[in-house]
Amino acid sequence: MRDPRDIIIAPVISEKSYDQLEENVYVFKVNTSASKPEIRRAVETIFEVTVTKVNTLNRKGKVRRNRRSNTVGKRADTKRAIVTLAEGDSIKIFET
Repeated sequence: MRDPRDIIIAPVISEKSYDQLEENVYVFKVNTSASKPEIRRAVETIFEVTVTKVNTLNRKGKVRRNRRSNTVGKRADTKRAIVTLAEGDSIKIFET
């Protein structure tokens, strides 16, 4: 069993993720090998909330060109978890 802090990497800070906070939906960047049950346990353990639903999506890293040396590099592939919490629960780190 992995440490929950190895599964959840960082919250996603974007306009879309902030709009979803009103619907009790939070978005996290997670380890690419993490499964939905692992993500559920990690969020429940770290933030002491009840998770009702977990959706995941894999994002391919962009290919970027270096203009100076004319080489091509690639950003890392990432995985995001869209987590829905039970009614009445919230995560304080997102609130201002």
